[in-house]
Amino acid sequence: MVELKTPGEIEAMAAAGGVVARALAEVRGHAAVGDRLRDLDLVAREVLRGARASSPFLGYQPSSAPAPYPGVVCLSVNDAVLHGIPTGYRLREGDLLSVDCGATLDGWTADAAISFCVGSTSDDDARLLERTEHALHAAIATARDGARIGDISSAIGAIARDAGYGLHTDFGGHGVGRTMHENPHVPNDGRSGRGMRLRDGMTIAIEPWFMAGGRDAYRIDDDGWTLRSDDGSRGAHFEHTIAITDDQPRVLTRLA
Repeated sequence: MVELKTPGEIEAMAAAGGVVARALAEVRGHAAVGDRLRDLDLVAREVLRGARASSPFLGYQPSSAPAPYPGVVCLSVNDAVLHGIPTGYRLREGDLLSVDCGATLDGWTADAAISFCVGSTSDDDARLLERTEHALHAAIATARDGARIGDISSAIGAIARDAGYGLHTDFGGHGVGRTMHENPHVPNDGRSGRGMRLRDGMTIAIEPWFMAGGRDAYRIDDDGWTLRSDDGSRGAHFEHTIAITDDQPRVLTRLA
């Protein structure tokens, strides 16, 4: 079942989204060569604490995970694309860092992610970042009342395939609202005109993640969380929580 949110509930989600946007901006602003991933997690914790928000990530444990997630942000470096754990790893010049963050405020949740390079950015990384972020915005543009989930999926998949990047549909976008993961699933590849019809009041997270090597395969570390490209190539991940309205889609996780 998909819950349609009222305008007031969407405003409440936008408040949570503002916390997420501030946390991501703070983490990006603090990320520098030599910084430990766990220190960046502390930066995000301070933003959540200051907003009196909680983390839907901290302590989250799906059936596939051997232990609860230990941080409030996922910090994935280079060939790690999703769900990287905040460890003592120190960032190096040119590392590609993906940061995924969620916040729950007054019972409503929002979720977003960014990727960027620490220090210098190679041409290959710049292209990967630009194409992945472009896929996010192209997908958002399709998310209108009366469109279908497949329109979002197709927009993402077409950009990945055209660029020669790998992607996988096991992990993708999702409904979000009272909890971090709600129906529907929003795959990162598919056929336009297919799938559930989008309706005014639906709130979803759209999150393309691409792997530069072109292979769709991935592997998961022994920690049960960190997802890496199977060929060791770098990955990028961008995400926004949006609301479907009777006009254009509204991004709920953008800095005001």
